[in-house]
Amino acid sequence: MLTINEILYSVQGESSYAGQPCVFVRLTACDLRCSWCDTPYAFHEGSKRALDEVLQDVDRYECPLVEVTGGEPLLQEQVYPLMDALVARGKTVLLETGGHRSTARVPADVVTILDVKCPGSGEAHRMDWDNLDRLRPHDEVKFVIKDRADYEFARDVVRQRDLAARAAAVHFSPVHGEMDLRTLSEWVLADRLPVRVQVQLHKYIWDPSTRGV
Repeated sequence: MLTINEILYSVQGESSYAGQPCVFVRLTACDLRCSWCDTPYAFHEGSKRALDEVLQDVDRYECPLVEVTGGEPLLQEQVYPLMDALVARGKTVLLETGGHRSTARVPADVVTILDVKCPGSGEAHRMDWDNLDRLRPHDEVKFVIKDRADYEFARDVVRQRDLAARAAAVHFSPVHGEMDLRTLSEWVLADRLPVRVQVQLHKYIWDPSTRGV
């Protein structure tokens, strides 16, 4: 059984797949408490559902792109059969994970979007740095930037770990409503960083507080 917070069909708001229709399977529970978290309702809300039932819900949207997210999806053991089953159905599967849980068992065909927590999140000390060594060429890395200290932290990790050469994309995403997008862009340009400045697209399409999108 899986504990599911919600299954929804929306526009992908982040990563290299931004703008594409996507089915989101949001799993319940997270053992992080990031200061800027925008899905605290996923900490506890959810219901037990059988794998076949979840797959049926996903299939009814007839969408080739599926993201498994949370919460922190790697907290649930049944996430692995879920990802395997989605891949077997021919889906492009994205996994959004917080970076503190090992990605060693993520199926080879799944695109891991690894969120490296910056100091402003309050959870940077939880990072499993071995996950950066596990990156595959199709995986992506995301840094959520709250302020200059976060930016410098992320910049140094990108350079020291040569992330641009090891991942399909590296994203710098400003905390919505806190980090000025122009300022972040100018920092990236000044340092000539090989990263993508990225907004959370869904928060510009819909009100940032809207659920189910």
